[in-house]
Amino acid sequence: MMTEQRCYYEVLGVVRTASGEEIKKAYKKLAIKYHPDRNPDNEEAVAAFKEASEAFEVLSNEDKRARYDRFGHSGVKGSGGGGAGFGDVNDIFSAFGDIFEGFGFNFGGGSGGGRRRGGASKGASLQTTISIELPEAYSGCRRELHISRHETCQTCAGSGSKPGSSPISCSTCGGHGQVIQSQGFFRVQTTCPTCRGAGKTVKDPCQECRGGGRVMADVVREVVIPSGIDSGMQLCLRGEGEAGAGGGPRGDLYVDIEVKRHPLFDRDGSDLMCRVPITFSQAALGAEIEIPTLAGPETMKVKPGTQPGDVTRLKARGMPDPRGGGRIGDLLVEIQVDVPKKLSPEQEDLLRQLAELDHKDVTPHRKSFFDQVKQFFSGDESEEK
Repeated sequence: MMTEQRCYYEVLGVVRTASGEEIKKAYKKLAIKYHPDRNPDNEEAVAAFKEASEAFEVLSNEDKRARYDRFGHSGVKGSGGGGAGFGDVNDIFSAFGDIFEGFGFNFGGGSGGGRRRGGASKGASLQTTISIELPEAYSGCRRELHISRHETCQTCAGSGSKPGSSPISCSTCGGHGQVIQSQGFFRVQTTCPTCRGAGKTVKDPCQECRGGGRVMADVVREVVIPSGIDSGMQLCLRGEGEAGAGGGPRGDLYVDIEVKRHPLFDRDGSDLMCRVPITFSQAALGAEIEIPTLAGPETMKVKPGTQPGDVTRLKARGMPDPRGGGRIGDLLVEIQVDVPKKLSPEQEDLLRQLAELDHKDVTPHRKSFFDQVKQFFSGDESEEK
């Protein structure tokens, strides 16, 4: 049995720049090679079949592939959502049956939405988006989701038949769910077009669901958002998608996370950046200033001679790692020297004394605008009397 988590690109035998069509072609080749019907009682083949299917499930989806390229397996597993982790081969047949039509294997139904033998099929997965504030992403939070989805009809218990009646065997396929078509010397097994792989048809449909076995319903579900989560990450609520047809299992609910921009903090992964203004005297002489953090205000020392743009790194004041492990990012405090637009007479006098000590030329404050214009055109650079 395979126990190691191999690189998905390595599993399919493709390069990281492979196109979607190349990935699909590589998966088809491996799926046919390791298909259980071709390898009866071969557990290693079944494991390889599942491994290839999980790799294809991630790499064939643009969003999941992008997260996998950035974070590896941890980006598409668990709370990050994404990796299939198929329980059995029937889950694979349900998910990818359509792309194997005409190969003669039992890959589930094509147009029937991936029906299993006996007519059951896994429900479709749903997707929604939640927007949260940065402090909520820092501490973690809970959200209520209001979604509309298909539920199993309670009147007919999902059979689609009127209470007191039952589905009958499909006359087209004789209850097998598959039909065999001859094409020259070849015989091709495909999904029955009448029952769509169920093997049965509804004679007297249920009035509540009109024979579909499912009805639309509005439901409320709570989702727990882990601390440290970032925009672009995805949560997966297993079994909270559409109800399956014919008693099949539910699909999943994928929740995309959007973290809103914060007025004080910029985010780079687990690190935060904050720009803090200080006065010239604080920068020159040093000071203790109060800075904001997501855990509350803190005091930070500013060294004498601090320059505009200097950055101080405060350890473990950033965002927690959403994958756990206790790691916390840092807070980078960038100093900005705030130059006042208006000065009091006393402030201006002190600054001019400082300029004289520094032997620096500064704009004289006693010249009128017209005096300055006259000096400009005359070229007279002499000191004002």
